[in-house]
Amino acid sequence: MSSSVPATPQPSVTPPVRPLAKGTLGRRLVVRVAVLVAVVAIGLSTVVALAAYNIQISQIDNRLGLALNRQTRPDDGGRGGPSPGGQVIGTITAVQTGGTASGVILVDKSSTSAPVGFETLSTDAVSQLTALTLTDSSRTTVQLTGYGLYRVAAATDGTNRVIVGIPLNEVASAMTSLLLFEALLAGVVIIGAVVVARSVVVNSLAPLNRLAATATTVSNLPLESGEVEGIVRVPQRDTDPVSEVGRVGLAFNHMLDNVEGALAARHASEVKLRQFVADASHELRNPLAAIRGYAELTRRERDQVSDTMSHALTRIESESDRMSTLVEDLLLLARLDSGPALDVRATDLTEIVLNATSDARVAGPDHTWTLSLPDEPVYALGDRYRLHQVLANLLANARTHTPAGTTVRTAVTVDDGRAVLTVTDNGPGISPELQSQVFERFTRADSSRVRKQGGSSTGLGLAIVAAVVAAHRGTASVQSEPGHTVFTVTLPIAPAPSAG
Repeated sequence: MSSSVPATPQPSVTPPVRPLAKGTLGRRLVVRVAVLVAVVAIGLSTVVALAAYNIQISQIDNRLGLALNRQTRPDDGGRGGPSPGGQVIGTITAVQTGGTASGVILVDKSSTSAPVGFETLSTDAVSQLTALTLTDSSRTTVQLTGYGLYRVAAATDGTNRVIVGIPLNEVASAMTSLLLFEALLAGVVIIGAVVVARSVVVNSLAPLNRLAATATTVSNLPLESGEVEGIVRVPQRDTDPVSEVGRVGLAFNHMLDNVEGALAARHASEVKLRQFVADASHELRNPLAAIRGYAELTRRERDQVSDTMSHALTRIESESDRMSTLVEDLLLLARLDSGPALDVRATDLTEIVLNATSDARVAGPDHTWTLSLPDEPVYALGDRYRLHQVLANLLANARTHTPAGTTVRTAVTVDDGRAVLTVTDNGPGISPELQSQVFERFTRADSSRVRKQGGSSTGLGLAIVAAVVAAHRGTASVQSEPGHTVFTVTLPIAPAPSAG
C-alpha cells in the first residue's frame, strides 16, 4: 500500500471525439438504420420478384391452356395433334394412348428449308411426362432429363391423354436478370441510406460532442485549488430548452454556475482561514517569546525557586519551544498555501543529504544513519533552503517515530529524468489505514510508530514536506510495512551549473 501527494495536476489529454467510433451511439444508430434499410430492401425485392415470377407463370399457364385446346380440338385436319403454330421453340407434346406414348419437341430448323419443326422426344422424357399425376386443370413444374425446366399441363381427349410442356428457360433468365437488378438497386439504396444516416447522425450528435468537449475542458481545470476563473460553458446554440440535447446543455450550464459559485465561496473561506492562521501565528510569536523570557528570568533567581517550581519552569520552557515551533510551521504552511516565493535554482541534492544527515546523527545518536549517493552530484530545480527543510523533516520523522537502534538510509538517484530522494527505515512501519493520511496536517502515527516521550512533534512536519514538494512541482509518497518504510520525493532535475 502506498500514499502519495502529487504535484500540481496536469491536464489530461483526451483524444478527439469520433462520432462513428466503435461503441459510440452514432455508430450504433448508423448500423441499425443500415440493417433496417437492408431488411426493407430485401423484403421489397423478394415481393417484387415473387410477383414477377407469378405473373410470368400465369402467362405460361395461359399458353398451356391454349396449347392444350389446340392439341385436343378437331380442326381442318381432323383430330388435334402437334402443330408449330403460335408455339415457342422448345414446346413439347406427348400423347398417351392406352399403354403406349410418344412425344415431340418443337425445335429451330432455320438451317433447313423449314424454319421450325418437330423432333422426337426422348424415351426418358416421355416416361417422366406420362408418370405425372395431372388433372385437366392442374399445372406443375418439372425438370425433364436432357431438356431443362418445364411448365406442364395435361388434358384428356377421348382415349388419348395429351401432355403439353412449355420451357421456363426464358422465365429463369428473366428472373435472374431481375434479381441481379434488384440486388444492385438494393445495394445502392443501402449505401445511400448509410451515407444519409451518417450525415444525419453526425449532425444530430454534434451538440452532444460539443457538450462532451466542454465537460472535458472543465474536468482538466485545477478545481482542487479553489481559485478558478472563466469556467467555460456550453455554447448558447446548444442550450435550446425545446430540444432534448438543449435541455441537457442548459442543465449542464446551471450545474457549472453552481460549481463555480461553490468554488468561489470555498476559496474565499480558505483565504480568510489562511489569513486568520497567519495573523494568529504572527501575533502568538511575541507572547510566546515573553513567556519563555520570563521563565528564564525566574530561573535565574535560584535562591527563591523551589525544586517544584524549577521543574515547572522547565516544562514551561519546553512547551513554549514546542508552541513556537508549531507557530512557525503554521506560518510556513500559510505562506505556501498563498503562493510560495521560492528561490528556484540548480541545487545539489547530494550536498543537502550530507548536511541534513550529519545534523540527524547529532540529534539522534541512538539511531544508525547511512547514505547511498551516486558518484556524481545530482542537481534538482528548487529552493535550497526549502529542500533542506524537506529532508530534515523526513529524517526527524524517522528519528521521532522509530525506536533506538533503527537504521535510517538516505539515498539520491535519477529515474526517468527526475531526481529521486528516498528515506528508508526498518522501524515498525505505518498502519495501512494511516498511510493515506500521513501528509495531512496534524496527522500522528503514534498507534504504529514509536513516539518518544517529550517529543516536540507538531503533526505538521510531513504536511510541510508535501506542501514544499508540491510547490516544486514534485511528488511525495510513502510505502510502509512492518520493518520497511520508504518515503520518496521526486523533483524536477536540473543540469549541473557550469563552472566559473
